[in-house]
Amino acid sequence: MSNRRKNSLYPQISAELSALMRTGWADTERHDLRPAEQAPHAARRRAALSARFPGERLVIPSGNLKVRSNDDTYPFRPYTGYVHMTGDQARDGALVLEPRADGGHDAYCYQLPRDSRGDDEFWTGAHAELWGRRRSLAESERVLGLPCRDVRTAVADLAAASGPRTRIVRGIDPALEAAVTTDAGRDAELEDALSDLRLVKDAWELGELRKAVDSTVRGFTDVVAELSRAIASSERWIEGTFFRRARLEGNSVGYGSICAAGEHATIMHWTDNDGPVRPGDLLLLDAGVETHSLYTADVTRTLPISGTFTPLQREIYDAVYEAQEAGMATVKPGAPYRAFHEAAQRHLAARLVDWGFIEGPADRAYELGLQRRFTMAGTGHMLGLDVHDCARARTEEYVDGVLEPGMCLTVEPGLYFQADDLTVPEEWRGIGVRIEDDLVVTDDGHENLSAGLPRAADEIEAWMARLAG
Repeated sequence: MSNRRKNSLYPQISAELSALMRTGWADTERHDLRPAEQAPHAARRRAALSARFPGERLVIPSGNLKVRSNDDTYPFRPYTGYVHMTGDQARDGALVLEPRADGGHDAYCYQLPRDSRGDDEFWTGAHAELWGRRRSLAESERVLGLPCRDVRTAVADLAAASGPRTRIVRGIDPALEAAVTTDAGRDAELEDALSDLRLVKDAWELGELRKAVDSTVRGFTDVVAELSRAIASSERWIEGTFFRRARLEGNSVGYGSICAAGEHATIMHWTDNDGPVRPGDLLLLDAGVETHSLYTADVTRTLPISGTFTPLQREIYDAVYEAQEAGMATVKPGAPYRAFHEAAQRHLAARLVDWGFIEGPADRAYELGLQRRFTMAGTGHMLGLDVHDCARARTEEYVDGVLEPGMCLTVEPGLYFQADDLTVPEEWRGIGVRIEDDLVVTDDGHENLSAGLPRAADEIEAWMARLAG
């Protein structure tokens, strides 16, 4: 018998070894498992999804492992819509909502079960369970509160299924996608609906976001406390310091940490993190801890590496701080989603006109978008399971919609003066400032989840001095 691995030092398995490996294993089935904390919340989300697509079969895959190098794989991160609808993080799975005659759906979950000890697959397969235990189908049913089936039959099951029309989330599992006959436009509507349903967070989700932000605050504190060591090293020390906190208290970082010192702060998504950390420069740190349930924070602070802002750095920082204050003041129920962006951008446009970097008057500059040369991007986004959550939500529900209690978003204005920008004085070039906080809309306004981190320039300097001391 071959174990199917080319160039293996053990190309054959003797009958005697096979027999030895199949015997002498304890029964490790777990009978003490309880439903996952978010199982009842996931059930309510499935009911809301069901109501949108009566009479249709819905297939939401979790995704598959991707090979990184030969037999190594990238860390697995399941499709967000699958996590939201199940609370599960298993690979090679799928949620199916099967329509009933009454217009509702019966939900069940395909899972990769445990390998049988009755054959050699459990210790020779490409993803053999001997290298990492999986749940049995019975265990998964107890944890998820859903009937579970063997995913190895899913392709055949779906290919043979008849009757109701099927929709599937595309681009997640090619084998499942090939097994069904669907319409691309209608499938896109399913993905849009999954994003729509994440716009308003339930109480359990908000609790997870608070955990993510609280850990992130501690991660930023770690970085400031170790800043002297980063000066002796590089931006990578900062990246590693924050990552340590993320792994200690959560699953990982929610996105690639931006540890941008000096002119790297003018690059919106600088993640190389290999540059020097010099006293006198600014450090723009944009990072977030992802919880074990995969909800992430997204916070940015711009810090004077020496502990004190120069007059010019403070002038730029204060302009961004005031813009953020203007944006956050608009975050309340019933406000247009765009209001915080418009308020912050109008403030920055006015400052840029005052400095003589764009032509006024300020209202005209804003309407023409002239400030975008120096602000570059939008002022925030929804936050949740994805750092840019709900990205596929319908435009009328997201950027053209209004804020509701339970929505969680970032407010993150910035100014970025590129190192090669000849339209600004030389001393401004290479300075980038962004301030970002995570806000949840409440019944009467908003709560700043990341208020535990100092924001105003004086507060930043005092905080850094305390940690340095």
